[in-house]
Amino acid sequence: MARPQMLKLPEVLAEIKMSRAAFYRMRARGKAPKLIKLPNGQIRCRRADLDAWWSSMEDAAA
Repeated sequence: MARPQMLKLPEVLAEIKMSRAAFYRMRARGKAPKLIKLPNGQIRCRRADLDAWWSSMEDAAA
């Protein structure tokens, strides 16, 4: 079974074209894609979670 693709936070920010500060404000409101905090403190986002978030943003805009 293939391991799911995990994106680093800078990769997520580049893809959604958002600053880190704006992203964390959105995260505080519960509107950001689901993130995973690794034991070493780094943050990752699964590709599937980011794609699902994009879809929910499209639905909200429609």
